[in-house]
Amino acid sequence: MRILVAPDKFAGTLTAVEAADAIAAGWRRRAPDDEIDLAPMADGGPGFVDVLHAALGGDLLAVTVRGPHGEPTPATVLVHERTAYVESAQACGLHLTGGEGAETATTYGVGELVRAAVDAGSSRVVVGLGGSGTNDGGAGLLAALGATADRPLDQGAAGLAGVTRMEVPTVPVELVAATDVDNPLTGLFGATKVFGPQKGVPDDRLPVLDGWLQDLAAATDRKVALAEGAGAAGGLGFGLLLLGATREPGIGVVAAALRLADRARVADLVVTGEGAFDYSSRGGKVPYGVAEVAGAVLRPCVVLAGQVHVGAREMRALGVESAYSLVEVVGEERAFADPAGALAALAGRVARTWSRESPE
Repeated sequence: MRILVAPDKFAGTLTAVEAADAIAAGWRRRAPDDEIDLAPMADGGPGFVDVLHAALGGDLLAVTVRGPHGEPTPATVLVHERTAYVESAQACGLHLTGGEGAETATTYGVGELVRAAVDAGSSRVVVGLGGSGTNDGGAGLLAALGATADRPLDQGAAGLAGVTRMEVPTVPVELVAATDVDNPLTGLFGATKVFGPQKGVPDDRLPVLDGWLQDLAAATDRKVALAEGAGAAGGLGFGLLLLGATREPGIGVVAAALRLADRARVADLVVTGEGAFDYSSRGGKVPYGVAEVAGAVLRPCVVLAGQVHVGAREMRALGVESAYSLVEVVGEERAFADPAGALAALAGRVARTWSRESPE
């Protein structure tokens, strides 16, 4: 059989590349004659630049930017032909904040990455959104690119309280916001209410932060604040949309770069995965995107995940034949103590079910 292995990262344990290698290792132990094609994936969050660099080649431009709390932070911009790829998490990621200080964390460094891409001569800049520790509506990004306002834009969401005026700059390139979610900026399904808790925002502060972002929207463009993806990365999507960016699903950007549809077409089975497979995956996560590609070329798709929180009916709605839980098969202790070995063991069990070469 020909197996296409296209997982996302397993957050906190394995990168997408490490996950793909582990799945391949376990599968080969059970079905050594199967042909395995590795296609590590990303949805715009952490790993976005690494995955695209592996697929496209190009030049990596080293940049030092302002981190979410002002500290000098190393990052890279991938330049391939006239297109640059920026991974916002490198400048404002949750791994940099440690889930603290979301009210004052800034996306200024993301703007510096975009500026570096422009200075490098790029005519198109694709910004991957996801995994942020910020909640400033993209105000920091805008400040780094020349925006001015009657409130400070580089001091996180807290600096936006009472803002009434902003001058949005013009950026002389085509901008693309590659998002893994489609939430609006504010409200019940907005950036703060949905994603604030995972960034360390206490429940009693959520309405306050959401109010600051509502001030930002009122000072700029309420219609843009309602657009799909405006709430991505703590509202960083909103800042990019104000600059005239178009929105594309991050998984679509990566799938196109990796020629995923062509590779799925010649496979007998597509295997994907992520840390937690749940119904939110439909919002633009890797397993749903990979399953869509597999379904379009009439290939079955299965998911290997740390945990599975959807039933059979929901799986079918997501285009997935079966999903397998690492924690259920090997136990939580082993899953975290030896994630690569545990994932390889799970892949071996799945190969026993799906591979024609596997002995009973």
